[in-house]
Amino acid sequence: MTDDSPRRRPKGDKRDRTRAALLSAARDVVREKGYGRTTLEDVAARAGMTTGAIYGNFRNRAELFIAMGEAYWPPIRPRIAPGARTSDAMRALATATIEAIPERATAAAGRLSGLAHALEHPELGRKVQDVTAARFAMGAAWLESLPDSEHLPIPAEHMVRVIHALIEGLVFQRLLTPDLYPDEVFHAAFRLLGASSAGTAR
Repeated sequence: MTDDSPRRRPKGDKRDRTRAALLSAARDVVREKGYGRTTLEDVAARAGMTTGAIYGNFRNRAELFIAMGEAYWPPIRPRIAPGARTSDAMRALATATIEAIPERATAAAGRLSGLAHALEHPELGRKVQDVTAARFAMGAAWLESLPDSEHLPIPAEHMVRVIHALIEGLVFQRLLTPDLYPDEVFHAAFRLLGASSAGTAR
């Protein structure tokens, strides 16, 4: 028996696979019925599982929908060499955003539907805010870790919000009006953020 045998897989692996199957089922049901009419029972049935499997992974619909967003619309993660300065980081962010567009294209309609649903349901909206705030905190810490962070054009906690809005806006506009948002626009937008820091540093 090899180490890859299912009998030797850790329990966490089974839990991860169950969770992934539930998220896939939830995505399919939401596409057919919309967020408002999707129930946990629907998701369990689509996944071929019991509602117990649902509640073993998600406390409620809001938590399930949040997990869907994290799975199918994950944060952009640029590849940045150690010691990279802000201008290098912004260049990498532009590249990573462009590279993420094909995958985001398949999830864009669901993303927009999910945001619209969150606007109409305060409990979900609060959870979205909590998750986003945590990501902003990590992003700000990353910006502050750059070697020239003292020369950021605006405070890191503000800049991370600008970057988030820039990424979301550029991606959706590229998907909606691709001829109006070529790669050069992405690079130019992030270059401005990096150039502001570089200019101050000089």
